[in-house]
Amino acid sequence: MPAALYDLLKIQFPGIVGYANNDGTVKLAAGWLIEQCGWKGVRRGDAGCHTRQALVLVNYGHASGKDIYDLSEDILQSVKDKFGVKLEREVNIV
Repeated sequence: MPAALYDLLKIQFPGIVGYANNDGTVKLAAGWLIEQCGWKGVRRGDAGCHTRQALVLVNYGHASGKDIYDLSEDILQSVKDKFGVKLEREVNIV
């Protein structure tokens, strides 16, 4: 994200975590964003967000791929709603 946009977010969310890139952009810590939206440790049936690392989605036994995907969609939407940031998945979905 552009550094100027990060600076605006930093005013609104002083604890936001970002890492400056050499090209003048800032990489946000997605785990921090997800945690701030209240997802860390949340469980929906057998699909959940890890209790120690908000970036990790967990199948606790019998969650389907759709259950995990739907949880990820809700997480992405909540981050967009709260911070105006669109996260990108780093996994391949088949």
